[in-house]
Amino acid sequence: MSDKVDTESFKQFERLRELRVDHRDLDYLIDALSHDPLVDQLRMRRLKKRRLILKDMISQLESELIPDMDA
Repeated sequence: MSDKVDTESFKQFERLRELRVDHRDLDYLIDALSHDPLVDQLRMRRLKKRRLILKDMISQLESELIPDMDA
């Protein structure tokens, strides 16, 4: 057995947590701005695009954390 701690996994879990928090914060911001009739539509599109990028990054990182299984 190895006494080494896999610090890379811890870094990935921490990064995943940060991405989820950022995604949640953008959700709240987009929701709040969507109720404002004077909101800048270009800003909304940029925020939604950023949220989608974060979602893709989260999905990618989650798939990397799933161990490969022998079939």
